Amino acid sequence: MKIRDILAPESVIMSLKATNKEDAIQEMADLEVETGIVNNEADFIASIWARENESTTGIGDGIAMPHARNESINKARVLFAKSEQGIDYNSLDGQPVYLFFMIAAPAGADNTHLEALAKLSSLLINPDLVSALKKAKTPEEVIALFEEAEEKTDAAKKAENEKTTSDTDQPLIVGVTACINGIAHTYMAQEALIKAGKKRGVEVRIETNGSEGVKDKLTAAEISRAKGVVIASDKKVDMPRFDGKPLVNRPVVDGINKPDEMIDNILNDKASVYHSDGQVSAEEDNTKQSFWGSVYKNLMNGVSHMLPFVIGGGILMAISFIIENYAGGPKSPAFIFLNNAGNMAFAFMVPILSGYIAESIGDLPALMPGFVGGFMATVYSGAYGGAYVANVVTNAKSPAGFLGGLASGFIAGYLVVGLKKLCAKLPKSLEGMKPMLIYPILGLLLIALIMYYIVNPIFSSINFAITNFLNQMGTGNLVVLTTILAAMMSIDMGGPFNKAAYVFASGAFANDPHSTVAAVMMAAVMVGGMVPAFATAIGTTFFKNKFTEDERRAGITNWILGFSFITEGAIPFAAADAKHVIPSCIVGSAVGGALVGFWRIGVPAPHGGLWVSPLANHILLYFVATIVGSIVAGVILGLWKKNIKHHN
Repeated sequence: MKIRDILAPESVIMSLKATNKEDAIQEMADLEVETGIVNNEADFIASIWARENESTTGIGDGIAMPHARNESINKARVLFAKSEQGIDYNSLDGQPVYLFFMIAAPAGADNTHLEALAKLSSLLINPDLVSALKKAKTPEEVIALFEEAEEKTDAAKKAENEKTTSDTDQPLIVGVTACINGIAHTYMAQEALIKAGKKRGVEVRIETNGSEGVKDKLTAAEISRAKGVVIASDKKVDMPRFDGKPLVNRPVVDGINKPDEMIDNILNDKASVYHSDGQVSAEEDNTKQSFWGSVYKNLMNGVSHMLPFVIGGGILMAISFIIENYAGGPKSPAFIFLNNAGNMAFAFMVPILSGYIAESIGDLPALMPGFVGGFMATVYSGAYGGAYVANVVTNAKSPAGFLGGLASGFIAGYLVVGLKKLCAKLPKSLEGMKPMLIYPILGLLLIALIMYYIVNPIFSSINFAITNFLNQMGTGNLVVLTTILAAMMSIDMGGPFNKAAYVFASGAFANDPHSTVAAVMMAAVMVGGMVPAFATAIGTTFFKNKFTEDERRAGITNWILGFSFITEGAIPFAAADAKHVIPSCIVGSAVGGALVGFWRIGVPAPHGGLWVSPLANHILLYFVATIVGSIVAGVILGLWKKNIKHHN
């Protein structure tokens, strides 16, 4: 597939009207909708901002590449836009952006589309092409420039492939590039590193871990021959294969903007040797996270893998409860089937959480001990519980539960890190025994002993005490708890505070889906999460002079997003005016959460917003709490925010 297939004249804006980042994204998204590329603008923009909040896509040198991949996109397309005056885009180099490439990829995009997107991204490393694009006057000229660059690149690669590869005297550097979405940065970094190597007479082989999977996979022979390794990645890559090699490990943007520095560190012997036994190279140590940052990263790895089980299982259980209450009762085949399916998913929740926390810490060898520890936390009450696992599945009165699963994940991960350090001095002849025998056997034995004799007895008692405390909680204390949980949902709208509140409530719900207080906590976080989208919808509807025309259009879609418990609809507004939007939403969410606690509104479902209101013990009050909180936030925002001087 050629670049022309994903870059069309109707998707070119030769002169952006926008003067800031928010308006630029909105203006480009509007065209994506007009040309039929996007079918849900609100979802698309939310995905764009979710990526921007991870790290800016303003890569420097006047270029920005906002991108998204989801179900709201009909077909792969690259929208090209140019700003004559330049726009402050929070770029990595702090300079204005003049050229925009908004990349849209459908959730089910095939490899031919993804390869074309990758090719286009890699071409942007060419400074001559970038300079020519800045001078282009028409959409046809833009496309012609890309086609010319594409032909030259294809010809150069063909000539390179026809060369003999028998000459092994040329130094070899290998590496991996990867970014979160795997659409653009991955391939730009690959191209930049290869070019930096060519300038120095060095062969560079880069494996990409992008949206189409692993490409150009490194062989064992290449890694063995390599002088060193360069990693430019924002996500986890397969590291143990690089054991004993000098290694430079940087974010993917450094692969794009600092390829010369990364290559030179290998050539000049400035890179520290990487060891897969848990030791950290000096290169990594300079940029390592804080202790709590590391804990959060490992926890989120578990949570991200756990959430599909919580949401999928919880929604099916919620539907089964609706059928039980309104259409058939507890003996209905539909109720029995859906309830069992939901419970099956829930049964995996804590083991998945524990396993992937462990895997984040200790890599693949820690996955199995983490899973087993998480399973023991859910079904085994400890050394003095009596029966073994087979019986405890039905007999355990107070398993360690969610908290025990959290503990088992971290314990299993660091156990394996410790085992790697202990085995680091073993003879090379025993290397093959580590992953096949030593790590799985000792890892399983140690986590089982620790869970059986220490973690489960302790955490089963804690879990029992917390469950009793929550179930016996008076209205006053419950109001405080639900107020805090709901307010946290608006602090960062998907960030650490939001996730912490949701995980706390969903953990209590997973421990006991039939608990009244757990259902109240779930209602509180859902009300708190719905308020931001509703508040911005209210503000843009009733205080029109405070918002631009583009913001007012986006506000309309937030009515639906709020109803569906999609907080991200408010992110563009928060990004544009955080000092007014976020405090207003926090107050409104807190009010809604307080009403939930005061009225003891319970919703036994972990997701769904107002769509699952038939499950609420007080359906009308559930709506009232959401409406009151949203009105409070919307009115504060509308009164506090200043009038805009000019509409778009």
